[in-house]
Amino acid sequence: MSNPPVALITGSTSGIGLAVAHGFAKAGYAVMLNGLGSQAQIDDARSQVGAHGGEVDFHPADLSQADQIEAMVRATEARFGQIDVLVNNAGIQHTARIEDFPIEKWNAVIAINLTAAFHAQRLALPGMQARGRGRIINIASVHGLVASVEKSAYVAAKHGILGLTKVCALENAESGITCNAICPGWVLTPLVQKQIDARAEREGLSNADAERALLVEKQPSLRFTRPEDIAGTAVFLCSPAADNITGTTITLDGGWTAR
Repeated sequence: MSNPPVALITGSTSGIGLAVAHGFAKAGYAVMLNGLGSQAQIDDARSQVGAHGGEVDFHPADLSQADQIEAMVRATEARFGQIDVLVNNAGIQHTARIEDFPIEKWNAVIAINLTAAFHAQRLALPGMQARGRGRIINIASVHGLVASVEKSAYVAAKHGILGLTKVCALENAESGITCNAICPGWVLTPLVQKQIDARAEREGLSNADAERALLVEKQPSLRFTRPEDIAGTAVFLCSPAADNITGTTITLDGGWTAR
């Protein structure tokens, strides 16, 4: 009996990444988790993903450190034999006007949202190339396509992710390896909930009204994209139907970029 395919998913102990981990586990993949959280949160994520019946492990790599990213990739290969799918999902945010943006925050956002994806790709690619097959999925953002005020580092990083995606796709176009990006609009993650809570407090709104105000500005559907929608898209990109989809973006934004 052949071993199950293997997915390494960064930032997968909560939010979008955890939903993506569920999606791949349901599809029969062994999953390597990575992300932040207390030991109890990490154990809970492992238990949830493992409940689908496949093997699951966790690596605590700090994605701001290239040597720890290498350790994560090597540990995944040692634990499961190979990496069939790499999902670069980890991300952080900081908001401020450009002239007020703290240098250390800029460096941190670029390191986690962009540079970490580069390191993970460069380390996972040789194994994929040797086997003649692989899937790389970069969880970008609608902010890889359009901008918003006070998000200079995040927007720059996400635009960079789309460029990195295209280069990786071109360099591996004949190899059986595809590289694509998923660009969600507003997704109700803990990160976005913090923005809603802050807006509700700042403007004296109820939580429901703060949510609607956020959506009205950008997302014509007036609905949040669900984490499981992103997971389903990622799993689709690893299916035979997506064998010739590479170097592109799939946008799940409720019409945000259609305007």
